[in-house]
Amino acid sequence: MVTSLSVVAYSVLKDAAGVAGNIFAFGLFVSPIPTFRRIIRNGSTEEFSGLPYIYTLLNCMICAWYGSPFVSIDNILITTVNSTGAIFQLVYISLFIAYAERVRKMKMLGLLSAVVVSYAILVTLSLRVFDFNSRQIFVGFLSCASLISMFASPLFIIRLVIRTKSVEYMPFYLSLSSFLMSMSFFTYGMLNWDAFIYVPNGIGALLAIIQLGLYAYYSNKANEEHEPLIVSYS
Repeated sequence: MVTSLSVVAYSVLKDAAGVAGNIFAFGLFVSPIPTFRRIIRNGSTEEFSGLPYIYTLLNCMICAWYGSPFVSIDNILITTVNSTGAIFQLVYISLFIAYAERVRKMKMLGLLSAVVVSYAILVTLSLRVFDFNSRQIFVGFLSCASLISMFASPLFIIRLVIRTKSVEYMPFYLSLSSFLMSMSFFTYGMLNWDAFIYVPNGIGALLAIIQLGLYAYYSNKANEEHEPLIVSYS
């Protein structure tokens, strides 16, 4: 009886961590909305790049495939969060294509087609060439590499913050959402004994902690520099 309750509690805790990760990921998915409000308002993509949305779409599709029952066991919450992310990216890419000039429009359509074809090849190859265990390892390494490279992208922002001593280009809530999501899926991966989940999300959590630490340090420093000098005449 005690063992049965422990198993149930363990399963509930794991699922709770996965659900929390899905919720916190929503903050990341909606973060580009202000950018696209500006694009729609101005009727132009201006100097914004569509590449981050293409890359994020590919990452979400790979990770969603890894979480599916065809590739791994009891990872459906990985599929739900990445399927939601893929839908958001498709909406952003569609808006970008709609408002981009002709040359950029054709480039984005070409990249989107390449992502769809690459994903189709991945699914077909993993299903027809590998057995279940080999398929999990193959797709797992791809999703892990994709996640690590995505989490490493803020390194540019971290360098920029240190160089400029300003957090202007590092939104606090984006870093916080990234930390909470990464920690949730790190916990989920640990409870599910899945290194392809907890390793990249552990790295993501660490990088988010660095971002939050820099934000706190440079925000306090900026506040101290702008504090009025109080002179006592007593």
